Amino acid sequence: MIRQRRHPAATQRTVRLEAFTDGVFAIAATLLVLDLTEHSLGEVSSDAELWAALGGMGQLFINFALSFVLLCLLWMVHVQQFEHVARVDSALTWLNNARLLFVVLVPFATGLTTEYSEFLAGRLVMPVTFFLAILFSWVQWQWAARNREVMLPELSAADTAAYGRASLSAMIIAGLVVILAPFVGSIAFVLFLLDGVLTRVLRGKGD
Repeated sequence: MIRQRRHPAATQRTVRLEAFTDGVFAIAATLLVLDLTEHSLGEVSSDAELWAALGGMGQLFINFALSFVLLCLLWMVHVQQFEHVARVDSALTWLNNARLLFVVLVPFATGLTTEYSEFLAGRLVMPVTFFLAILFSWVQWQWAARNREVMLPELSAADTAAYGRASLSAMIIAGLVVILAPFVGSIAFVLFLLDGVLTRVLRGKGD
């Protein structure tokens, strides 16, 4: 029996996509700890030497915590978006998959940044990875907004645009982090503390 192809404009519920996305985020966050567990402390024969060895892992701990927090923020954006997304189509599904492509690269990018931070590529790989993940998150929302009647039936046009400006705020900051990272390294991620302020500014301009 020949299976009938889905109509290109067909949509489906979000349950399986949300479950898959949650699983990918959870695995990526868990894999971050591998850099810590695989790091050798060397020969330790006293408490003082152990504390010194752990202190030498400072950059590892900082990048681990930073990437974990940023992954949590990306996941929170995903959760907030899908509180409103009622249906998805193939295009939105693949945009979500593109975002997850960069999410699963976060552990690799974090390790590379920690080990090769003296090189330009080493300082850029983590900011670029997060920027691309945030970019696809923003594009995904724009696609849902374009098909608002089907995908976002509970949101007004004004509310949909407001959420889009919030995503734009994160993307602008991520772009600034990419620009600054070659000069100041991972400390550039501190700019994300300004996300709330920039979001309010962008929403104010929209109003």
